[in-house]
Amino acid sequence: MEENKKVEKVEKITPKHRDKIEALDNLSLGISMVAAVAIGFGIGYGLKAFFEIDWLLWLGVFWGLGAAGLNIYKAYKRAQKSFEGMEDDPRYAHRAKHGDKEYSDDED
Repeated sequence: MEENKKVEKVEKITPKHRDKIEALDNLSLGISMVAAVAIGFGIGYGLKAFFEIDWLLWLGVFWGLGAAGLNIYKAYKRAQKSFEGMEDDPRYAHRAKHGDKEYSDDED
C-alpha cells in the first residue's frame, strides 16, 4: 500500500550544453544573413552574366536582402515565443504591466 501512496516526481530533463547551443543558434543568425546576401548576389551576378542584363544583378541583391530580413523575422518570432510566459511570472508582472518605469508611485 505504501507504494501506491508514493507520488513519482517527473523531472524535466534539459540537455547539458543547452546554453551553448542557444548561443550558437543566435550566432548562426548573423552568418545566415551574410550568406543570404552573398547567395543573392551570386545568383544576380550569374543571371547578369548569362542574360547580359544589368538590373538582374540588383534583383539578386534584393532577393538576398529579402531572405536576410526573413531570417531576422523568424528569429524574432522564435525569441518572442520563448519569452511568451514571462508576463505571468510574478517577478516580471509589474514590468509587463507598467513598463520600465521606477517601481515607486511617487513622481517628483
